[in-house]
Amino acid sequence: MLRLSNFGDKKVQTNYYLRMKRFLASVLLMLWVFPAFADEAFFQEQLLEANLGNAKAQFNLGLLHANGEGVPENDAMAFFWYRKAANQGVPEAQVNLGNMYYRGEGIPQNYKEAANWYRKAANQGSARAQLNLGLLYDNGEGVPENNAEAAAWYRKAANQGSAKAQFNLGLLYANGEGVPENDAEAVRWYRKAANQGSARAQVNLGLLYDNGEGVPENDVKAYSWWSVAKAQGDEDATINLDIVKKEMTKEQIAKGQVLATKCWESEFQDCD
Repeated sequence: MLRLSNFGDKKVQTNYYLRMKRFLASVLLMLWVFPAFADEAFFQEQLLEANLGNAKAQFNLGLLHANGEGVPENDAMAFFWYRKAANQGVPEAQVNLGNMYYRGEGIPQNYKEAANWYRKAANQGSARAQLNLGLLYDNGEGVPENNAEAAAWYRKAANQGSAKAQFNLGLLYANGEGVPENDAEAVRWYRKAANQGSARAQVNLGLLYDNGEGVPENDVKAYSWWSVAKAQGDEDATINLDIVKKEMTKEQIAKGQVLATKCWESEFQDCD
């Protein structure tokens, strides 16, 4: 059986949700990284500005404490300063505050509060917040599970270029969850993410080509997408390639290799 990237077969939803939770955790770990040149003098400068109410300095202090730059790493103090900046409307601080609530870092874990802060940042246009809020709706964490809401927030982030949101939106279209099932739309969003280098999107796009769902059936293109995903270390792509090669002629395989090389060398921009 050919493999749908990371989420099992399209008809097996238990795998989909289990894997989605793991994906959520990895996304929420993405904090803004502060430059390595930060030192104690910079910390003292930012502390002075923060105590005068400077929201940017408050956010910077949160980053310094979170990353242990110029001061010992301290989640409680990171939370303290992020909250001050977040209350002044800094969307990056709101996202990171949501992350800390989600992970239980510096504060007891609270998915509802995570959703609250993500929503504030999402409403200001933060693609990271929109993605994370969509994931919370997808998993029913801090908000009632609602696939239509998940799709709406994924779409906002996807339209801003978030490859992870594009992949998730494609997955919802492929499964008909929160949106009408539509393989052509799944192809469209997978392709956007695949062109940005998402190996999981490349695997799922290849599967749609292999099955002729949303696009004309084309084993050469399926082979090509799975080849570039395999080159990025995706295990499902390796499994799918081994299966499809047994169904292809030597000429088809050669064409697939040429197409995959062109796709790889163009950094996934010239893949058709």
